[in-house]
Amino acid sequence: MPPTTHQPQPDYDARTHSTDDIRDIYADLADKYARYAFIDRHTTGRYRKRHFRNATGRVLDVACGTGTNFPYLTAATDLVGIDLSPEMLAVAENRDRDADLYEMDAQDLEFPDNSFDTVISALSTCTFPDPVAALNEMARVCRPDGRILLLEHGESDASLIARYQHWRRDAHYATQGCRLTQEPMDHVKAADLTAGTVDTAFFGIITTIEATPN
Repeated sequence: MPPTTHQPQPDYDARTHSTDDIRDIYADLADKYARYAFIDRHTTGRYRKRHFRNATGRVLDVACGTGTNFPYLTAATDLVGIDLSPEMLAVAENRDRDADLYEMDAQDLEFPDNSFDTVISALSTCTFPDPVAALNEMARVCRPDGRILLLEHGESDASLIARYQHWRRDAHYATQGCRLTQEPMDHVKAADLTAGTVDTAFFGIITTIEATPN
């Protein structure tokens, strides 16, 4: 009997869903995200409020999903939101907030250069098939004197939590399209951005980043 051969598996951090895969995953998750929005408010809400209240002028929310960031933006901002998932956008449309919403790929934004004063995005680089391409697009559409505000998650600096994340990461990526143990700053450093203020919280899982286009 010939020996069993095993195909080498790609390194976890190199695995990626296609754009269509991500769209399909979030079509199924949109309802769940809407029902459990209260959990997000009690976990990341404080960080969204602290970070995104600084957004000014014409604001682009990239991968806006169900509109989770909308309540944390001041009423004075002129808000535009984009997401890959029409099901997510349908939930966002019901938010009590005026916003122009578009179905769009973050890696190929359909806006001219220098279109926005502030670009924001939350918990998104873990999902983009090509995070650096998406960040480069954010830099392109942000005005030279504008800001890019990111709220991301990654591997915890608490060993027990990190062990759990590593145990769960493959199954989580398969069902949620989310890389649990990503390092957000690796993407930022590789993109056409200059990072300014960077803070971590919640056992190192949450990272808030203020950046500017190069």
